[in-house]
Amino acid sequence: MSGRHYIDERDEPNRSAADSSGDDSDAFEEAPTRPARFTVTAEHNGWRLDRVVAASLPSVSRSRIQIWIEQGGARINSGAGRTRDRVYEGDRVEIDLQESPERAAFVPERMDLPIVHEDAALIVLDKPAGLVVHPGAGNWSGTLLNGLLAHAPSQAALPRAGIVHRLDAGTSGLMVVAKTLEVQLDLVRQLQQRQVLREYWAVVTGVAPGSGVIDAALARDPRNPLRFRVSTRADARPARTHFCRVAVSQAAPGQTGTCLSWLACRLDTGRTHQIRVHLESIGHPLVGDPLYAYRRPAGHGIALALTRQALHACRLSLKHPHRARSMSWFRAPPEDLAALMRSVGFDPQHPVDAFDVKGRK
Repeated sequence: MSGRHYIDERDEPNRSAADSSGDDSDAFEEAPTRPARFTVTAEHNGWRLDRVVAASLPSVSRSRIQIWIEQGGARINSGAGRTRDRVYEGDRVEIDLQESPERAAFVPERMDLPIVHEDAALIVLDKPAGLVVHPGAGNWSGTLLNGLLAHAPSQAALPRAGIVHRLDAGTSGLMVVAKTLEVQLDLVRQLQQRQVLREYWAVVTGVAPGSGVIDAALARDPRNPLRFRVSTRADARPARTHFCRVAVSQAAPGQTGTCLSWLACRLDTGRTHQIRVHLESIGHPLVGDPLYAYRRPAGHGIALALTRQALHACRLSLKHPHRARSMSWFRAPPEDLAALMRSVGFDPQHPVDAFDVKGRK
């Protein structure tokens, strides 16, 4: 591995968890692998069938359970059960557990993995923009997971092939993958307790504030199921993003257009599209974002060459589960984003300490 990707390997104290009780969108669910049969207790008397099954199978999402029921996979006292049927104390419920489409797509596929660091415990890699992390609707092959299974067949024994957290397909940068179940559980715990430092570089439209914290819950946009939005709905999930401005672009003589800001962002939570939605919510969407900035001006015209959001996970720090010391990595943006940044006067090749300036954290 090239040494320039590695920053330090110093012991450092754990950062205190701001909120260790919340879950994280980086965590993936696992479906049980055995048939489920149970008797309704007094606690669940009168509940809907899907609610009772969800309470009995907490590792499976309610939406997946509803699909199983709608496909005829549930019975109440040996009769067919429907999602909205009420069940009562003493009723016998049986549900057929089905393998998820994602699991069926766990097929090894050889690909060049941009590995930055690998040892017996974990893999750190620099995901290119355009690579989907995990199989899903419309992407049942050619994902990072498929590549990991070809790189190390033993990953097949782990949930999600050892993947601990995700990046959007259009986001590039550093990710960590566990190589044993023990390490995977340790890294998930570190994520939940906010002990993994994840820093992103973002290029946004306009002159952003010097620094700030965006503390705003997110929910799916009811008008577009592909988008998320800041929301006060009861089902909105808490999300917090810290940002610091690194630089503001300067237009060349004779140029006109929107100024661009280079931001460093750190996450307390890892919700889907979190940085993209949060920055749009304060009026500074990511340059090139196909979902959240498609109506915004390109800025100097240079953003037209960028076919994805200007977001890169540049820095990753964690406590190595076996070595009991902090390890950190830095990776400069790939050429498409680096070219955009250089064209407006930014220097993206070296780490910056935006959060350490003037005591900002």
